[in-house]
Amino acid sequence: MPEPGAPRAAVLAGLRPESPRPASPPALGLYVHLPWCLRKCPYCDFNSHERGGDDDDQEAYLDALIADLETALPAIWGRSVSTVFIGGGTPSLFPPERIERLLDAIRARLRLLPGAEITLEANPGTFERNRFAGYARAGVTRLSIGVQSFDDAALQRLGRVHDSVQAEAAIAEAAEHFEHFNVDLMFALPGQDMAGLERDLARVRAWRPPHWSCYQLTIEPNTLFARFTPPDIPGPDPADEMFDAVLACAADSGLERYEVSAFARPGHRCRYNLEVWRFGDYLGIGAGAHGKISGHDGVVRQVRWRHPRRYMAEVAAGRPVESERRLDASDMVFEFALNALRLVEGVPSALFETQTGLSLAVFGSRLARAVEDGLLDPDPTVLRATPLGLRFLNDLTERFLEA
Repeated sequence: MPEPGAPRAAVLAGLRPESPRPASPPALGLYVHLPWCLRKCPYCDFNSHERGGDDDDQEAYLDALIADLETALPAIWGRSVSTVFIGGGTPSLFPPERIERLLDAIRARLRLLPGAEITLEANPGTFERNRFAGYARAGVTRLSIGVQSFDDAALQRLGRVHDSVQAEAAIAEAAEHFEHFNVDLMFALPGQDMAGLERDLARVRAWRPPHWSCYQLTIEPNTLFARFTPPDIPGPDPADEMFDAVLACAADSGLERYEVSAFARPGHRCRYNLEVWRFGDYLGIGAGAHGKISGHDGVVRQVRWRHPRRYMAEVAAGRPVESERRLDASDMVFEFALNALRLVEGVPSALFETQTGLSLAVFGSRLARAVEDGLLDPDPTVLRATPLGLRFLNDLTERFLEA
């Protein structure tokens, strides 16, 4: 196996001809990671960093992103890009003129399809009036706003840098300038009861966003909450009742649940996420970014250097990729299931073969057992979790780790 950071050509040269690969290249997206935040939230396990992010850092980082993209071009040469997702960190720390510079550089080097979706994550704590309008002028077509809650005490306990007034101002500004935008919420927060959740749901419902996501707070390893876990986080039964309330509110609001935790009005689903869940490809650039690229010799996953300054130094030396590995058949089975089964509608069974180059027979008896347990739809033409399977999705996807 090549050493981390080895050139892609060396990795591909070592792949065996029998490596599983899609029948034809799937849809391709671009993920761009902007790593800085005003403050690290205690529950967050994403690659985000408090220090850095001033004007000089941002300009140097954009230079590195552009160089990284240029280095990656041979691996995706000739392919069109249908979606771009700018995540973080807090991308809205970057002013509109720098986002415009980034998007101009992307357009100059990649073939973006007409009407390509370009999403930018934004936090109310970095909100300034007219900032969102600047992102729209720069070419961003969709905002994702990290509200999490409208309760000021809950926001403080989550370590957020905004309050409820800023959250509602950010939503109002997004609604003025964007046809497509998302509001992120969380539930089962420390000290939250059903009444508190219902207040949050009522406030987001009043804004009628075209898309919202609602995630249960989970305690991730290597976070501050993992070391100092709040004692009053709701247990499994109250959390289940809260999620039932989320589902009911979304349905009453005219939003369709299309993924485990995502709800949208017709025409407003996140296209980038849909492509990933359908096992499409995505090039990831930026500190700690992950990517999945299909080639004639197989499917390769890449990870960029995690720390921003290390990443910039390695890009300057022509080594943006820290590690790279080829997916074998077992990887393909599990990763396909992990993504596709998140979709409420599931995917056509035939998509497995076209996206992986493998026969559905590799699932063996795992499909039959999942059907018998009521976790998987018995219709052989689709791979789709039942409502019970969606509720116990971790258990369902772990079935596909078996030999």
